[in-house]
Amino acid sequence: MQDRATKKELKTVKVVALVPAYNEERRIAATVKAILEIPEINAVSVIDDGSSDSTAEAARNAGAQVISLAHNSGKGAALQAGIDSLSQWPDILVLLDADLEQSASQVSLLLKPVIDGEADMTIAQFPKPATKAGFGFVMRLANFGIRSLGGPFHANAPLSGQRAINAEALRCVLPFASGYGVEVALTIRALRQGMRLLEVPTTMRHAATGRDISGIIHRGRQFLHVALALLRLAFERR
Repeated sequence: MQDRATKKELKTVKVVALVPAYNEERRIAATVKAILEIPEINAVSVIDDGSSDSTAEAARNAGAQVISLAHNSGKGAALQAGIDSLSQWPDILVLLDADLEQSASQVSLLLKPVIDGEADMTIAQFPKPATKAGFGFVMRLANFGIRSLGGPFHANAPLSGQRAINAEALRCVLPFASGYGVEVALTIRALRQGMRLLEVPTTMRHAATGRDISGIIHRGRQFLHVALALLRLAFERR
């Protein structure tokens, strides 16, 4: 486990942020700039997951390192490409979505417990939306999988992609699961290895998925990815 870091030691902790992005040219620059304002973060890598717009250019102009994938490969594959590209293993890896914009600055709330040695992995909780956006099917499936395959951990934010992970926990959870199954797999693998998980309330915000046709298709794909991840984890050697 990481030792408790003093303020002086904080400067020696290498923190890298990975941001998978697909067609996020309107939001990615604000997200990158907000992350770079956090003094603990040393580098931001945006993985452009085969975007058809100017996501890569916008991220690069905002100060991020950019890894461009030739084809849209999904969130998990994009994150794996990001970790594979690192020349040095970080002390803490931060995972953030591309559409957080200025609210990405709240990643500092996720970093503190990990830097202080109070948690091995932190997970951002978003405020409850004023109106219910989804139907809860994916959330219930994810929570069922976490309890069944990971242990007695009640996750309020089982699908949250905003996380900070120390080096020890990171080695336990790789490789990243494919697609939208990546978050639930991170949680289950970390719990299986006895890592300390902590959900942190934030006021982060991102583009909400509605109840229109595109939203229903997105949730259907998400449900499938989570189900496949749980199936693979059920047969994965612990």
